[in-house]
Amino acid sequence: MLPESVRRLAAWCAVALLVSGVGYVGILLCVQFRAAVIPVLLALLGTALLLPLHRRLVRAGVQRSLSAGLTCVAVVAVVGGAVYIVVSALIDSGDQIIASLRIAARDLTRHFGAAGTSLDDIASNARELLSRFGGTAASGVISGVSVVGQAFAMAVLALLLVFFFLRDSDRAADTLRALVPRGSGDTVTAVARRAFQAVEGFMRGTTFIALIDALCITVGLLVLKVPGAVGLGALVFVGAYIPYLGAFISGAVAVLVALADRGFVIALWVLGVVLAVQLLEGHVLQPMIQSRTVQMHPAVVLLAITAGASVAGIVGMLMAVPLTAAAVGVLSELRRRHTAPGEQAPPPASP
Repeated sequence: MLPESVRRLAAWCAVALLVSGVGYVGILLCVQFRAAVIPVLLALLGTALLLPLHRRLVRAGVQRSLSAGLTCVAVVAVVGGAVYIVVSALIDSGDQIIASLRIAARDLTRHFGAAGTSLDDIASNARELLSRFGGTAASGVISGVSVVGQAFAMAVLALLLVFFFLRDSDRAADTLRALVPRGSGDTVTAVARRAFQAVEGFMRGTTFIALIDALCITVGLLVLKVPGAVGLGALVFVGAYIPYLGAFISGAVAVLVALADRGFVIALWVLGVVLAVQLLEGHVLQPMIQSRTVQMHPAVVLLAITAGASVAGIVGMLMAVPLTAAAVGVLSELRRRHTAPGEQAPPPASP
């Protein structure tokens, strides 16, 4: 007979292989059916963000279907208005931002670029490549139109799913109990509730923090008279949903634009504003707003973002962290339920 420690190791290895195999097959199926999976995931994230508003309307006496419809209409109005403002700002200042980035790139190339390499050489090579492969432009345009149409269809589907998820949110627990075996109904319901609470807390906290970051950085850029301040603020807001990496990219773009258009001193001031906002987020906003949600180590977050990007690109990067938060919530709930009676289990996180 093998020693007890070896048998335990073998059992854990078998469990790890089984879980990895199931997870790999699940990822392959999600990638294969991404046209249906992505709207469902986006709808779950939207439901987690909008459910508090829906609950308030229901408590105010509004019928559930009407409350869900009003919530979706409000979302369309807010998102549409925000997109209009952002697109208008990018149209007005996009050329200026791009020109500033080109100037910054030219300056960096002049001082730190490789010998014999310049932006003019890159531009001439790009024109040669375009002339050589110009015959594929029509197929590229058709492909782009197809991608835009698919994205619009998935957005509409996600909005419809948000409506149904909000309207039928009170029956979710009964539906889960009806789908699982009798003895595990309470456990599955508790695990699902904990996962949704983690996603709900992450979405609400991240949205509030992103709004504060975008407002502070936009005000700072306007005070320093950096071109495209509103567009850069919108980039900061969107980047906040990709922890660490999004803040780094949006902050770097703002500093480069300031460097090209306003000079080295203003770029240093912009860098100071970005760092001050990040310190405010890390030491005040994050502990105060997200202290009641699932906490994740930065290494776990970065690995989740990398894995999401490799599976689904930008959409995967946006959804990786909330899905990881849900997984951490599930593991925490399972650990709490299966803790030995003599051990002290950590209390569940409140929504």
